Amino acid sequence: MISVYQLKPKFQQLLRPLVNGLARKGVTANEVTVVAMLMSVITGVAIIISNSIMALLALPVILLIRMALNAIDGMLAREHQQQSKLGAFLNEIGDVISDLFLIIPLIIIPELSLWLLAGFAFTALLTEFSGILGIMVGTERQYQGPMGKSDRALLIGLVGLLVPLVSVPAIYLNVVLVIATVLSGWTVINRIRAAL
Repeated sequence: MISVYQLKPKFQQLLRPLVNGLARKGVTANEVTVVAMLMSVITGVAIIISNSIMALLALPVILLIRMALNAIDGMLAREHQQQSKLGAFLNEIGDVISDLFLIIPLIIIPELSLWLLAGFAFTALLTEFSGILGIMVGTERQYQGPMGKSDRALLIGLVGLLVPLVSVPAIYLNVVLVIATVLSGWTVINRIRAAL
């Protein structure tokens, strides 16, 4: 299944010099994970408090930085012997918290369906939960698409970019949320199948 996640190896290759430099400076994977989570929380809260459509322009920038930080923490853990049980918890919990705080700010868009947004947020959580459960049944963490973390980041980033600049009608955004929710459900099924 096609997913933005498939671009990760090339993205990691670009980041490797930075990762090696951070490792030499003593930066840990867990620190990077916490920074990514706090950045997402602060951004989401700031956008909601501002209640400004223009503030949504922060989403694509923050999501790109978050994707880079997510790749960096994983590379620090794997390539610089920083893997830990605490890191596994921080990584998974941090991703879920970050997702929620970067999806919820879309509530400031006039006439956007809160029910559809809640449905998208809920199925986003289910995709991550189903991915983690692969470990519980004796396989590995599952990352199948078509609506994994990277795909959600791309979608939310596009919404954050287009709504302030093009004034996309809410009815189209509601249709996008329906499609994204269906694709998230499909992702859950794909991850369960792969784990089984």
